Amino acid sequence: MNNSKVNALKSAVYIVGAGPGDPELLTIKAQKLLIAADVVLFADSLVPQQILQLCRQDAEIIPTADKTLEEIVPIMIERVRSHKSVVRLHSGDPSLYSAIHEQIHLLAEAEIPFEVVPGISAFQAAAAKLKVELTVPGLVQSIILTRISGNTAVPETEELARLAAHKASLCLYLSARHVETAQAKLLEHYPANTPVAICFRLGWADEKIRVVPLNQMANCTKHENLVRTTLYVISPALSQTTSEARSRLYNSQHTHLFRND
Repeated sequence: MNNSKVNALKSAVYIVGAGPGDPELLTIKAQKLLIAADVVLFADSLVPQQILQLCRQDAEIIPTADKTLEEIVPIMIERVRSHKSVVRLHSGDPSLYSAIHEQIHLLAEAEIPFEVVPGISAFQAAAAKLKVELTVPGLVQSIILTRISGNTAVPETEELARLAAHKASLCLYLSARHVETAQAKLLEHYPANTPVAICFRLGWADEKIRVVPLNQMANCTKHENLVRTTLYVISPALSQTTSEARSRLYNSQHTHLFRND
């Protein structure tokens, strides 16, 4: 990319999803922004250093794991007012558990232009690694993304046992520290032998994926000493008995807009 294109990025904050860890899962737009940005603030406890290799050598790189919101937002505001482009790099997709709501509110209040760029979420990376579809015809057609109540409270209507009653493909974020409670709530509705994929640091060099029955979810988590950056996928779609299910979309008997009768 030539310098004229690099310098063409307008002064604003770009809230960018970095995906779960694998740099190759960055979107093309995210790559272009990282290549061009004057300043990059990144959650260094959640975003791999390899992703920063895309940044300009003269870019200002600011880790934020040890900073509060009250420290991070003024930095972004000051840099944009100094006519610089700023990438705020989050892990996964910014729409999920990224705390961008507060940042967006403060940026808007300060009249700082911003843009949100989506990224691959951990549940999507997990399904790809597991080589499964989480919506299998005749078995499960819904995906629930949630967390258990902890330091951040969950509304009563979204309490885990209530959501488990749907028996959907349930992707459980930010819950490894409360895994015994989570398992107990899930067992209220899912059969004990429901497969659970325990996915630790997806896309990182030390990635671990373990598939166990639901009633072994807590023991496996403790045995592997997983306390953070862990996603649980609880789903009948992980069962090896689902191979006969077939979508109507590609069935020879199914007619749709792009296929003649």
